[in-house]
Amino acid sequence: MQQISRMLMKLFQRARLEKPGQVDPRAAEFTLGLLIAMYDRSGTGYVKTRSAAAALISLSGDTLLAKYRAFFQFYAVPDGKETLITRSALRSLLTDLNQIPAIVGEGCTLSCVEIAIRDCFHGVLNAAIVEEKFLSWLRSEPAVLLWLPTCYRLSATEMVSHQARCR
Repeated sequence: MQQISRMLMKLFQRARLEKPGQVDPRAAEFTLGLLIAMYDRSGTGYVKTRSAAAALISLSGDTLLAKYRAFFQFYAVPDGKETLITRSALRSLLTDLNQIPAIVGEGCTLSCVEIAIRDCFHGVLNAAIVEEKFLSWLRSEPAVLLWLPTCYRLSATEMVSHQARCR
C-alpha cells in the first residue's frame, strides 16, 4: 500500500505541474482510497500492484488501443520469442477490471468472466493467445468490459466543442 501511495503522489505531482490548477491536491489520497475500496475489501493493507495498474490504466485518459496494449503488457507472459496471454492471466485481468464497476454496484458474476474467457479463446487450440488476437477480441467490445469503451466515449465527448450559438 505504501509503494502504491508513493507512486500516486509522484504521478499526481507530475500531473499538477503539467496542468496547473486542474488537479485536486487530494487526488492521490482519493485514488488510493478508491483502489483500497476495490482491491482490499478485507482490510489486509495489501493491494496487488498489477491490479492497481489495471485500474489506473482503465481510468486514464489514454486511447482504448493504448489501454488494451497496456493490459496485455501487464498480464501476458513471455513464451520464447513471443509474449502470450493465458486463460489464467485473462481471468485475473477481467476479475481485476470488474472491481471498477462493482464499486458502484454494477459488477458482473464470475460466470460472466468465464463466458468472456471462452469467447476470447474460441477456436484457439493453444493454451495462450498472441497480442493481436487479444486486441481483436477487445475491439469486439465483450459484454463483460462494455463499460470501458462506454466510459472512454463519454470522456472523449467532454472535449468536443461546437462553435454554434443557440437562440
